[in-house]
Amino acid sequence: MCSRRRKAVTVRPLASRLLPTATAVALLAVLGPAATVHAASTGTPTIKLSAAYLSGAVGATGDPVVTVTVAQSGADASGLTVTASKSSRSTVAGTGDVRVTGSGGSRTIAVTARAQGYADLTLKVTGADGKSATTTLHYAASPAVQRSADARYLTGASDASAAVDAGGGYVLVANDEDNTLRLYDGSASGAPVKSWNLSSALGAAKEVDIEGAARVGNTVYWTGSLGNNKDGEYKADRNTVFTTTLSGSGAATSVAFGSAGHKLRDDLVAWDKANGNRYGFAAATADGQTPKQVDGFNVEGLEFAPGSTTTAYVGFRAPLVPPSSGGKALIVPVTNIDQVVRGTKATFGTPVELDLGGLSVRDLRRNDQGQYLILAGSWAAEDNSAPYALYRWDGVAGHQPVKALDLPTADAGGWESVVSVPDLDVSGGRVQLITDDGSADLYGDGTEAKDLSHPEWQKSRSTVFTLG
Repeated sequence: MCSRRRKAVTVRPLASRLLPTATAVALLAVLGPAATVHAASTGTPTIKLSAAYLSGAVGATGDPVVTVTVAQSGADASGLTVTASKSSRSTVAGTGDVRVTGSGGSRTIAVTARAQGYADLTLKVTGADGKSATTTLHYAASPAVQRSADARYLTGASDASAAVDAGGGYVLVANDEDNTLRLYDGSASGAPVKSWNLSSALGAAKEVDIEGAARVGNTVYWTGSLGNNKDGEYKADRNTVFTTTLSGSGAATSVAFGSAGHKLRDDLVAWDKANGNRYGFAAATADGQTPKQVDGFNVEGLEFAPGSTTTAYVGFRAPLVPPSSGGKALIVPVTNIDQVVRGTKATFGTPVELDLGGLSVRDLRRNDQGQYLILAGSWAAEDNSAPYALYRWDGVAGHQPVKALDLPTADAGGWESVVSVPDLDVSGGRVQLITDDGSADLYGDGTEAKDLSHPEWQKSRSTVFTLG
């Protein structure tokens, strides 16, 4: 038998066998997470717009903006870049017309309009590792207007029809295509900061067609147009006057519904009949009669008489008196408006007929000094193709108003609302007016603003004028 020789085995010390692992741990402690593969440590960036639609105007200052929120897992948002990478129509707005400001996860996007029309703008976020993501901003630009430096655009609705001062530069605005009151920062372009839909409180299935407003203390009185609709049909919701109560002021303003009455139109017709049908209210409200005629029936102004909190001046867009070219504007005092909004039958004072150069009342507003401004315009015009003017008045029947300013015409929309009245005895007072742009083709495609599908593209224009 032969014996086998055993092979020698060398056994290393335990410390020698652990050295590579210990070294790795030490290296990881020194280098930290950055030693891991970088591509696996970050995700794809995300980009989200506060609104996918934005409007602007050629030559405007302070156009509306949108906020873009960006992020990337595993990366600091401050290291992300946001750019405009593509425009579908650079003649309207190109990539170089997009400005991005801010840092971190929230940036602000502003666009400068080159021409009227639409453009889809591709916005791109890029991470430090080169990963990127995109989103689309749908942009619409309206044409340049006169006094563009003094213009601001109130978005979210296009048919601004009545407005009151809410304090601190904020304005509470009604829209004649719905029953929503919207609170805006009157010094800036953009969407409302708050809104209140009053349809349910009013019991209204359709629009009230709000056309006039007057504030006494914290109570705001609102009136519908009271007339037939554009097809000559009676719609009960338009036969409405109502109140809201304001609390707070400025951006902190809150609105609460008060009460409503639905008989003022009927009372006006009965009053006119009892006085010999001087103004033709019965004929003008008959079935088939459209409201915006020289002999029509359409209310657009509301304000309180001098020194009163119960007698309201109701200003008529139609009729003129007599109902022909050069006729006078009509104001009918309602002496118990505080009760009419609770359903009480209206009582009336002596009607007031004013020579406004053949124009009618589109709005009227009184200040604390008892001075009035009347916004005068054509009974027919839905835009600024016809003359508009501001007239100064003392509110006294028999005293004729004096023209204070001819307003610019030819731009989109029609002058519709006076926000407040400065002291007219002090030169250089500033007055803010708002247009109704509902019938305007803002973007050159033949679509009326009221029919635009995106509220961000609907807008009315606010402009500040200086009085001599």
